[in-house]
Amino acid sequence: MDELNRSAETFENLRPRLIGLAYRMLGTLAEAEDVVQEVYLRWHRTQEIEDPERWLVTVTTRLAIDHLRRAARRRETYPGPWLPEPVATDRTTPFDNVDLADHLSMAFLAVLERLSPPERAAFLLREVFDYDYSVLASMLDKSEVACRQLVSRARGRLRQERPRYDPDPEAHRRLAEEFVQAANTGDLGPFEHLLDQQVVLWSDGGGKALAALNPILGVDKVSRFFRGVLPKAPPGTTFEVRQVNGRAAVVGRLGEAILLTTSFELVEGRIKSLFMMRNPDKLQHLGGQ
Repeated sequence: MDELNRSAETFENLRPRLIGLAYRMLGTLAEAEDVVQEVYLRWHRTQEIEDPERWLVTVTTRLAIDHLRRAARRRETYPGPWLPEPVATDRTTPFDNVDLADHLSMAFLAVLERLSPPERAAFLLREVFDYDYSVLASMLDKSEVACRQLVSRARGRLRQERPRYDPDPEAHRRLAEEFVQAANTGDLGPFEHLLDQQVVLWSDGGGKALAALNPILGVDKVSRFFRGVLPKAPPGTTFEVRQVNGRAAVVGRLGEAILLTTSFELVEGRIKSLFMMRNPDKLQHLGGQ
């Protein structure tokens, strides 16, 4: 195998890790793929790299940080809540195995949005991808002490924003099936009994689909939202359970077109948070099953 082929093979072997890192940093698969494509171009313009993985992860991280900072202003003027783009994980995905854990869930990604770009990068590299602090220091061009501080702040924010979550996959599937039953029959009563009294619903329409412009708080208001939105679905819309971001979620579709996804976060067996994606630009990667 010549040098060019070896270089390409090395990159392709690491691509799933790079995509997984960039996706978590940026919240959309399209932007993650753009970043990794730029990494690929730089990779082929560089020679004699002693540690390919460290080099590729470093460049991906720094490009993602720069991209996230540029995107901050656009997200500030986004119409309503900005949610991460859902990605189907019920078949072959662009991620490596580490991405099928809790650290890919919509709830986790949504909380990451509260972190600064350096905090997000440091936390992901340490807690998800398990790099030592000495490696983080090199990747982020900071001291080990500074990296430890970034990770510590990120951990504190995550604990504050996301207490006592329940990652039980079977519980998520049961709740998703209850939602599908309610949506397909129009009888929302049984599903509403599963909502926590302090439930919060975030919905992202991107200004292109019906969605709430602010988070909806409380069981009564969330129930009214679903009772208002679901009957307005186009005739022929069906709902099904699929695995999205490593968890059972509800997908609404009209033929082959994906109209929405709804993901859940459970606390002590009840639905504490819901994340509804209706922005068609963020549903393109789900595709048909």
